[in-house]
Amino acid sequence: MNLASFIEHTNLSPVLTLKDIDTLVDEARQHHFFGVCVPPFWVKRAQREIGKDSITLVTVAGFPLGYTMTETKLDEISRAIDNGADEIDVVWNVSSFKTGMPWTKIEIAKCSKLAHDQQKILKVIIETAYLTDSEIIEASKICVDAGVDFVKTSTGFAPSGAKAEQIALIKSVVPSTVGIKASGGIKTYDHAMAMVNAGANRIGTSSGITIVNQTKPQS
Repeated sequence: MNLASFIEHTNLSPVLTLKDIDTLVDEARQHHFFGVCVPPFWVKRAQREIGKDSITLVTVAGFPLGYTMTETKLDEISRAIDNGADEIDVVWNVSSFKTGMPWTKIEIAKCSKLAHDQQKILKVIIETAYLTDSEIIEASKICVDAGVDFVKTSTGFAPSGAKAEQIALIKSVVPSTVGIKASGGIKTYDHAMAMVNAGANRIGTSSGITIVNQTKPQS
């Protein structure tokens, strides 16, 4: 299996420079990663560097806490698409979900419609570190009902990231038409493969080069 084709090469550091973005794209090109994930501010630059290469450009909205207003998330998504993003990873409103508000699904549906109207992909970060197993199942069902393309585990800013058992829980309730993105703390080949074997279709990581290098035969 070509694990590189699962990897979204990610750098969401608050101290990114233009050189870092160019390096990220160049590394994705060199290692044949599926795509790169960059902050919204750097989408235009990354798109310019990608050019005609088959590297998917991913960015985030409502990041990293998810409790911005829906209108703000929609504006972020719209601007990201205008700037060249192919896929948007939006952080859902954990606060609304924990309160039991129906607005949780309404917000995701609005984000899905906006992305799909522009033929773009929407992933929703449910931040599994803050959810019980039953809440992960419920959250995944809400995402499916709201029309998302992927359910994503984590921002990488929570106390913990992706776990294989959480991927398996999500996999147990989403249809085959909805993907799963594992992210947060994935730094080794074994960890990445555990995510894929549990059902992940994508791996979001800043350790992509380390992971693919671990797949190569040792001399």
